[in-house]
Amino acid sequence: MRGGRFRLNNPSNQSLAVPDLLHREKPDLKGKIHDVPHKPGVYLMRDRLNRVIYVGKARNLRKRVGQYFMASRKLAADLKTRALLESVWDFEYHTVRSEPEALLLEGKLIKEFRPRYNISFRDDKKFLLVKVNLNDPFPRFVLTRFKKDDGARYFGPFAHSGALRTTLNWMKKKFGLRSCRPQVPGELDYKHCLDHIIRNCSAPCILKISAEDYRGRVLAACEFLEGRSQEMVLAVQDEMRKAAEKLDFERAAALRDMLEDLRQTTRPMRRFTRHSLPSTVDPAADLQALQDALGLPHPPFVMECFDISNISTTHVVASMVNFAGGVPDKSGYRRYRIRTVPGQDDFASMAEVVRRRYSRVLLEGRAACPADAEFSQENPAESLQRLAKKSASVRLPDLIIVDGGKGQLSSACRELQRLGLHELPIIGLAKENEEIHRPGRHLPLELPEDSGALRLLQRIRDEAHRFANSFHQLLMKRRVAESILDDCPGVSENRKQLLLRRFGSVERIRRATPEEIAATEGIGQKLAEQVAAYLREH
Repeated sequence: MRGGRFRLNNPSNQSLAVPDLLHREKPDLKGKIHDVPHKPGVYLMRDRLNRVIYVGKARNLRKRVGQYFMASRKLAADLKTRALLESVWDFEYHTVRSEPEALLLEGKLIKEFRPRYNISFRDDKKFLLVKVNLNDPFPRFVLTRFKKDDGARYFGPFAHSGALRTTLNWMKKKFGLRSCRPQVPGELDYKHCLDHIIRNCSAPCILKISAEDYRGRVLAACEFLEGRSQEMVLAVQDEMRKAAEKLDFERAAALRDMLEDLRQTTRPMRRFTRHSLPSTVDPAADLQALQDALGLPHPPFVMECFDISNISTTHVVASMVNFAGGVPDKSGYRRYRIRTVPGQDDFASMAEVVRRRYSRVLLEGRAACPADAEFSQENPAESLQRLAKKSASVRLPDLIIVDGGKGQLSSACRELQRLGLHELPIIGLAKENEEIHRPGRHLPLELPEDSGALRLLQRIRDEAHRFANSFHQLLMKRRVAESILDDCPGVSENRKQLLLRRFGSVERIRRATPEEIAATEGIGQKLAEQVAAYLREH
């Protein structure tokens, strides 16, 4: 999430330092969108006084939030949406594990902040819970919206009430649970209930089952609601498949819908309470969490992350982004064109860019203090750590991150070994399952999705990916622009390269005079006039 923390200690949702807020600069919202991940979550829009004015949820945060800042959106919007867009000064977001979790968090935050542009969830209505009191002689499952301190067990909240009711009806039949209201079944006129006849209930009211056996059924149902008993879901799935094989498609479709309801209800979900509401990015806390997760001697204040972009074999490029104190330090960004690797080879490309990056750092360190480097018996890492106190430009990172799995990590480690920098902490972050690979460890490290350490790694990885892709797109645009010279009469491939080497781009050639073009080696006055005229027409 980006922006400031949720002000949970300010229930009125009013900012206190109003004069300072009125004079602050508006953030680059379109630029911030590039940092938003393609994941489900909740976003908050804030006005100039830092008040939350709108809370929304999204299956894909970047696509949803990005729509707000499209020029066409404002033109086609209604009056309410247009007023919201004009009031937005900043935004922040929080990722969750699933869309139902996003719905739960959205409702919680709307009730917390009561934004002026939200309509839904502003009332006191809460999501449904399932309650069962195991202290009763014959416990029963009931729906409620309020959790009380009455010794009962509560499950939920559940985002989809329809799926929850379907699940409870299925549990009632599967486990033989009673649905009658008396605390002890049989106290009232139970003859009106026919559930035991149609085998929807184990009938403790007429003593068909003992209280101990019935309690066992209730505990099994509790395990199912907690998602710890998936055998029954698999049984429903098997029944659905058999119905389809028998061409009983109506039965199979009904089982398919019920199966989806069961999965939605039993999927593990977090409960968001007032004291556990997610906050925005806290770089210091995330750095500390990353230190603890990786077992580093100190927080990785300076981190460098590498990514390879090989969308096509025409231009294979790499990027290196630098984070200082948990936030981007764009002055330390670097981009590379892969020179020595033919075709698409991520491992060799990663080796080249790591070798080039840290070879240059070592050379700059020797150049900064040549007398110290000439007779030094220190290894390169120790020498640079000492020289960093004199010059900040030669500092090595506290942590190196490569975008990829074991292959990319091994390639980078080999190059660091050759340079004498094998003691530098380095990890690989694999995209598919967000696994962290470490040198010498066979099993990857998996952090919780809501871990601050993982979110920090994802931010730096996504920034490296964005920076590499933007460089790749820039080179492709240049290639398209340069191709216009291929059709210019009299301009061979050699002359084209001479012109581009002298002027740098087609746009600069277009702005040049024929005399300036003729000053290029191998280009005469007549050809220069032809080139200038051709570029003016095209």
